[in-house]
Amino acid sequence: MAEARRLLEDDRQGVLDLGITPVAAKVSMASPPRTKGLFADPAAHAPAPATMVSRSQVLKTSSGLLYESLAGVYTSLGFDIVGDESFRDLVIARVVEPTSLLDIDRVLAELGRRAVSLSTRKRTLRRCHEGKYRDQIATACFARALATGDVSLVLYDVTTLYFEAEKEDDLRKVGFSKERRVDPQIVVGLLVDRTGFPLEIGCYQGNKAETQTIVPIIKQFQQRHGLADMVVVADAGMLSASNLKEIDEAGLRFIVGSRVTKAPIDLASHFRWHGDAFTDAQLIDTITPTNSRVIENDPMLKKEPIWDPKQHPASWRAVWAYSTKRAVRDNRTLTLQENRAKEVVAGEKSARTPRFVTSTNGTKSLDDASLARARKLVGLKGYVTNIPANVMGPSEVIGSYHDLWRVEQSFRMSKTDLRARPMFARTRDAIEAHLTIVFTALALSREIQDRAGMSIRRVLRTLRPLRSATVEINGVTTTIPPALSPTETEILNALQEPRARH
Repeated sequence: MAEARRLLEDDRQGVLDLGITPVAAKVSMASPPRTKGLFADPAAHAPAPATMVSRSQVLKTSSGLLYESLAGVYTSLGFDIVGDESFRDLVIARVVEPTSLLDIDRVLAELGRRAVSLSTRKRTLRRCHEGKYRDQIATACFARALATGDVSLVLYDVTTLYFEAEKEDDLRKVGFSKERRVDPQIVVGLLVDRTGFPLEIGCYQGNKAETQTIVPIIKQFQQRHGLADMVVVADAGMLSASNLKEIDEAGLRFIVGSRVTKAPIDLASHFRWHGDAFTDAQLIDTITPTNSRVIENDPMLKKEPIWDPKQHPASWRAVWAYSTKRAVRDNRTLTLQENRAKEVVAGEKSARTPRFVTSTNGTKSLDDASLARARKLVGLKGYVTNIPANVMGPSEVIGSYHDLWRVEQSFRMSKTDLRARPMFARTRDAIEAHLTIVFTALALSREIQDRAGMSIRRVLRTLRPLRSATVEINGVTTTIPPALSPTETEILNALQEPRARH
């Protein structure tokens, strides 16, 4: 047996793969019979005790290949700059199966990793906040976006994350909730590049207005990376005179959505000369005053004014677009609102005063004038910017604004795939650490999607069933890798190489 082992350990000895799993039964290995002699001892004729060989057994199975792939992407993004393996495991576990801090050891065990103790995980959260891991991760994200894409245009949006808590505190406040919840919540602002890759995240009190979150996070992003010029794209909810003025004074450019109620002022010249007739995909490049007391576009002139920051200091550039498809949708919505208003006026439905219902001395009536004005503006969508027309055409302004769906997609990923809510942390440090882990996991997930060319859910569904087996055969422990199909091999190869973003 010693000679056999020596031959098997020889580097020149090949391995014959028979494609079967060896099953070794218990066998006895007896000593060779002794030659009888004339004066042999009778006791020597007794058989030697048998040496038993243990059965082969599987010690454990794990999805180690999935963990190694995710850890490879994590390292390639530069996130190992924090130098904390426990933090890396928390991020990868959040990507694979979001769960509580207490249940992470089960997820890591399935990935072939031995989790640290619960107390160590809690200390990791404290290190995450005290060591400013988020700043390091944000710097790595910016470097990644800069190397593979373009950061001259960033997208911003906000959302709310609620808590399973009854009482408010300095951070967790009851405020406006898009899900109509009355639980304490926080407001989270997210800044991404034009592909949806996260660049910056901020946390604010739950009752803070959305319009008051965009300027702090943009300035933080600008100061962190020393940026002098970039375009910020945000939804109409971020539109406020003070916000736009502050962003403009910081030397940055913006593109935000405009409210339809400003169309009659911005398009006064068009309505005077052309009426309310529009053609599909028609674009009107004009100006919009910062307040109703300023009138810089003369309706008596048929030609729309060309915005210039020096000639129109009290206005911004406005681009209005008409869509027949949007007009059909707007008309359908207005019809539903009109029917609801009529039901409330007739007393058929009791509700708070809806749109197009006026109340005079306790008597409710249909506001025909407001309804007519709304019908006149169907199909219109406005965009406000401080970028001159000779720098960015109206079609490019609209196209940049339409990229906002990417930041909304990142928010959906954080809420569904990463389950950022509900939150069970209580202290602000723990909440900030949780957001840092979610932010890092979001960046990791977006990168995996970009490289694999498919959703993170499909990548996990394909790679997680691939399990390696650690077996013991005749006292020798070895790990057998899983068999790979062409599709699985293609995904694993794609995760090793970053893809250029356009």
